[in-house]
Amino acid sequence: MKIGVIKEIEFGERRVALIPEVVSRLVKSGLEVLIESHAGESSFFADAAYEEVGAKIIFDKNILINESDILLKVGAPREEEVSMFKSGQIMIGFLNPLGRPELIRRLAHQGVTAMSMEMIPRSSRAQSMDALSSQASIAGYKAVLIAAAALPKYLPMLTTAAGTIPPAKVVVLGAGVAGLQAIATARRLGAQVEAYDIRPAVREEVQSLGAKFIDVTLDEDTTADGGYAKEISEAAKQHAQVILAKHIKEADIVITTAQVPGRKAPVMVTDAMIAHMKRGSIIVDMAGEQGGNCEGTIAGKDVMCHGAMIIAPINLPSSMPIHASQKYAKNLLNLLNHLIKKGELDLDFDDDIISSTCITHAGEIRNQRVKDALSQLAVTA
Repeated sequence: MKIGVIKEIEFGERRVALIPEVVSRLVKSGLEVLIESHAGESSFFADAAYEEVGAKIIFDKNILINESDILLKVGAPREEEVSMFKSGQIMIGFLNPLGRPELIRRLAHQGVTAMSMEMIPRSSRAQSMDALSSQASIAGYKAVLIAAAALPKYLPMLTTAAGTIPPAKVVVLGAGVAGLQAIATARRLGAQVEAYDIRPAVREEVQSLGAKFIDVTLDEDTTADGGYAKEISEAAKQHAQVILAKHIKEADIVITTAQVPGRKAPVMVTDAMIAHMKRGSIIVDMAGEQGGNCEGTIAGKDVMCHGAMIIAPINLPSSMPIHASQKYAKNLLNLLNHLIKKGELDLDFDDDIISSTCITHAGEIRNQRVKDALSQLAVTA
């Protein structure tokens, strides 16, 4: 069985699907690994490093795709790449199935068995394959570093000959994987941290990191399947905003992390809230690519708003390509070990990991949410 790694061609994408260490383990297990030339260059993994562990470097993308049984990428393939895919091939990557259902339909039409890393279930069995979490952790860490670099003051408390400088106040909105890493990083840098999440169950995790949990009582269910945050009603959002406004007003840094797959990100920080923030305050909106958690957010841009700066970075994990690639490659390795038994592919659709992750097979779209997204597109067209 041949595993092919396609070079990422999206602007700004510096990660690679497999690193040499993981390739070595796959080769030792009896699999053949093909790497598109320079696939790891932006992640600081040279072609020679892959060759040393037994991979074969392929200079022609078309040849690599044609020879591979399983294709690995970080991001979703482009149209010109999809047209090269063969029926029966397996494609694994971040395919953004709910945001790009037309791509999924195209993969199904090509007869590709597409497996989306976003759809790995949140369970103890699948934890080692959970690429969303591994990449979100990096994003949360980097978001705080960006905020700290932009903030025109210290983060920690300092006692100097010129007097005592109080610690900066950081508010983190959303205590998922990215939010928890942001809390931990801000605390390590010496900031005073508060955090909010609509799921009351995360209170203990927030407090265990040394942050104060902002308590907003909502009279509705806030936790979706798998432990993810659930979209709440407009009335609940407005109630939360009233309470959060008091905390955001006093913050030096606000980190927002709330995202809903396939839908616009919920607005958590309004223009009125920003107007009451201290001048020189920093907001890092990690949901910029989904429309943003802040009014005034522009993805990929730094925007001055009422004296505060809104920063909306794109693809934060890619800014740390060495460790992001390392984590993602380990996630893929664990998934491949789950899929391949004794050198043979075992697509057991009674297995919840395979059933959830596999979104197209044998020319059909298997995921109902993707089907619904396509139906919605047809209605609005």
